[in-house]
Amino acid sequence: MATAQIVAVDPAAPDAEVMARAASVIRRGGLVGMPTETVYGLAGNALDPAAVARIYSTKGRPQHSPLIVHVASAEEARALASEWPAMAQALAERFWPGPLTLIVRRRAHVPDAVTAGLDTFGVRVPDHPVALALIRASHTPIAAPSANKFTEVSPVTAQQVANGLGDAVELILDAGRSAVGIESTVVDVSGGRPVVLRPGMISRADIE
Repeated sequence: MATAQIVAVDPAAPDAEVMARAASVIRRGGLVGMPTETVYGLAGNALDPAAVARIYSTKGRPQHSPLIVHVASAEEARALASEWPAMAQALAERFWPGPLTLIVRRRAHVPDAVTAGLDTFGVRVPDHPVALALIRASHTPIAAPSANKFTEVSPVTAQQVANGLGDAVELILDAGRSAVGIESTVVDVSGGRPVVLRPGMISRADIE
């Protein structure tokens, strides 16, 4: 299997030229291996249904499983949401940037491909300078499930992404090992009370 190109990037001070190159891949519908504080993500333009379809096919992910959208700020998250409850704001203020995904109701321009046809979607602000730099340079929200084949172990290094996905990913940004090593906590705040759908480093007690 051929492998994607791996480009080293300083996690504390991402090189602007490298980020511009990665952003150009995102904007033209390609996929990038993106480091986050949780695991490495398979990043694509969240508002481009064709790019989202590439994420699903590359991972072998079931179409009924929604993707998490990554943005650079709570303001960007609110711009994608048709409703932003007070509990969403409170959790965002406490845990963003960080390994917390909020499920909220979406606006119409968030594609069905991302949400698996649901009227809600998951969104978070990653706590990683490279991920944030890529989102900002791309000027678009980024869908980024873990960068591995469906059912396989989530990657925490760039080389693991390359080994698992090969040249299906155009570029992999290598910022070293992910610090957390497990996916984000997922909390549904679209109803009357918050519901933890997936546990993670942020515990139920933290949420409460």
